[in-house]
Amino acid sequence: MKKARKIGAIILLLTLLSALTACISGEESKNTNDAGENTGVSIGLSIDSLVIERWQRERDLFVSKASELGAEVNVQNANGIVEDQIKQIEYFIGKKMDVIVIIAIDDHALIDVIAKAKKEGIKIIAYDRLIRDANVDLYISIANEKVGELMGKYIKQAIGNSGNIIQIKGSPTDNNVMMVQEGFESVISTTDIVIDYAEFSDNWVAENGFKVTSAYLASGRIPDAIMCGNDNIAAQAIRALMENRLGGKVCVVGQDADLEACQRIVEGTQYMTVYKPVEKLAKLAAEMAVDMALGVSLNVRETINDGSYDVPYEKLAPIAVTKDNMDTVITGKYHQKNEIYLNVPDKQE
Repeated sequence: MKKARKIGAIILLLTLLSALTACISGEESKNTNDAGENTGVSIGLSIDSLVIERWQRERDLFVSKASELGAEVNVQNANGIVEDQIKQIEYFIGKKMDVIVIIAIDDHALIDVIAKAKKEGIKIIAYDRLIRDANVDLYISIANEKVGELMGKYIKQAIGNSGNIIQIKGSPTDNNVMMVQEGFESVISTTDIVIDYAEFSDNWVAENGFKVTSAYLASGRIPDAIMCGNDNIAAQAIRALMENRLGGKVCVVGQDADLEACQRIVEGTQYMTVYKPVEKLAKLAAEMAVDMALGVSLNVRETINDGSYDVPYEKLAPIAVTKDNMDTVITGKYHQKNEIYLNVPDKQE
């Protein structure tokens, strides 16, 4: 009788353990299904810096889409330090990632570490910024020459065929800056507009916008327009103008369609920004990264020369945004109306 009781207890215990294991397994399966069917794909995402608003948005969109497709993403933030970005990529290599997506700090500094990754069979995507002489597997970005063209065309429209302008460009180690400049000059060179002063902003330090604009104004000159490398730099240039009672009196253009830039545009202190469809860009990059890891053909039709190699190039078109088309392009799609018109109460209805 005792032996029978012991056997019964053991059977009961095994039954309970089996049920518990089934519950745990079911919970894990549910989590996997919530995120999408697990493909086993692992992606490393190395970001220049999260100081710039757009990178925060794109990180979230990329991770969300990749997770939806069943991939795992390991995100690393280099905080604008090239050496840290190299270490992060080496970490990804050690983790045997299938794909590494890089928002590069320096367009030349990553050649050796990328070669190391490719030797290990890891695919490399240069996101937004081309990495020169590295023979990446894909470069996905906005048509940056077009960004420069849109800036040039707007300035020409705003100030006419002549005038003096200053340029406060982005980082000299960012290849996009050169591409934007080429597009800008293709327009300005057809006019009598003079680029009276131009300066790069190392590592995209926004405060350079204030420094350059303040120094120019202190010389007794007032520019007809200021072309800024991005909206953060534009914010600082406008701060200098405001301190000199010139807010809204000088045409200032930037890019990225940051929320604060959109607010300045409807308020009248910034004239124009360039919207880049980063939601689409981030999601498309995630889809292409997963396909690349799974061996699916990307069917990319264009290439771009990185200085040594022709690499596959996927690009999206930018859009110039002003007060006139803010609601058509941005409101309710990229930023909400109550946020954009925060300081313009009569437009919030």
